[in-house]
Amino acid sequence: MFDFLDSPQYDLLGAFWVTVQLTLYSALGSLIWGTLLAGMRVSPVPLMRAFGTAYVNVVRNTPLTIVIVGCSLVLHQTLRIELGGGTSKEIGFKMAILGLVAYTGTFVCEALRSGINTVPVGQAEAARALGLSFFQVLTLIILPQAFRSVVAPLANVMIALTKNTTVAAAIGVAEAALLMKEMVENESDSLFAVFGVFALGFVLLTLPTGLFLGWVAKRVAVKR
Repeated sequence: MFDFLDSPQYDLLGAFWVTVQLTLYSALGSLIWGTLLAGMRVSPVPLMRAFGTAYVNVVRNTPLTIVIVGCSLVLHQTLRIELGGGTSKEIGFKMAILGLVAYTGTFVCEALRSGINTVPVGQAEAARALGLSFFQVLTLIILPQAFRSVVAPLANVMIALTKNTTVAAAIGVAEAALLMKEMVENESDSLFAVFGVFALGFVLLTLPTGLFLGWVAKRVAVKR
């Protein structure tokens, strides 16, 4: 039943390694982009607040498949943006990361904004009374406490991101979902085994992440 695992035709570990790379790069980019968006959403500048609100509401409610396929078709194939160049596979990989960052950053932003709301307003007012700028108040006082409050919600966002990497198969990125599609077509007599192997693979990727970040959330939680 599991004979396909020994076939040199299928690079199972290589496909899951691409999934891991997609997750790591996208998670890092999403945290940075989501933090910037959260800063815009609480900014005293109306134009930045308007941009952050519009971006989050539009992109968050757009299907991820459209975001990633749009990055590939519009940015790469139409506008010829290559993000540093490379082979077509490498460019597709970068476009997939760009799409995942653009999409997941909105969820990071909203999780972080909920954490910002848990910080007492008096702290910001006291900091401003001392002469600190908005940027200093945000980065030195608000965000450190906000991140500690939202580790668990961010863990859920990162787990969802791991599963969302399967959408990258839509533009031909050779990650786990694309290999599963190929194996389903070629190993039609072992469908349940193929699904079981890939389901187990994603459980092994997401379960340790959830357990670790759940432990971190308990360790760094802000006691109010």
